[in-house]
Amino acid sequence: MVAVVKPVIQVRAMRAKDLSTVSAMEVASYEFPWSHGIFNDCLKAGHPCWVLCVDAMVAGYGILSMGAGEAHLLNICIAPDYRGKGLGRHLLGRLLDIARWNGAERLFLEVRPSNPLAKTLYESAGFSEIGRRPRYYPARDGREDAIVMALDMAEGHIEK
Repeated sequence: MVAVVKPVIQVRAMRAKDLSTVSAMEVASYEFPWSHGIFNDCLKAGHPCWVLCVDAMVAGYGILSMGAGEAHLLNICIAPDYRGKGLGRHLLGRLLDIARWNGAERLFLEVRPSNPLAKTLYESAGFSEIGRRPRYYPARDGREDAIVMALDMAEGHIEK
């Protein structure tokens, strides 16, 4: 009988030494990626920046902005090789916990209409569409709207 070894999944604070890996993951994941400098600026500004590790390898990241009882999910990503394993749900759950621990009562985010998998994940966590930001995102044919979503932290949940 062969023993099945479950991977060790950990969410920890992002470090400066993670920035090259995070930036490469961003470039591999998005047509219009954040720059290395933006990630560095988020760390320097003290935003809650987190990485999800699988067996000590960075497999995803998430960045929040906090203030005045609110949080904003600025960026969340799982590396292409790790998608479809529930890691995005796990990371989102931990980011919701971090926002709560930092006193957030509501959490906001923007998502592209062209990213229905992400929108479905957010809806399953309790987020609701509250509006649109016209021409918010760069797109191949010009600009794409953003769907603005919000979550009342008292009602949000992530089912495991």
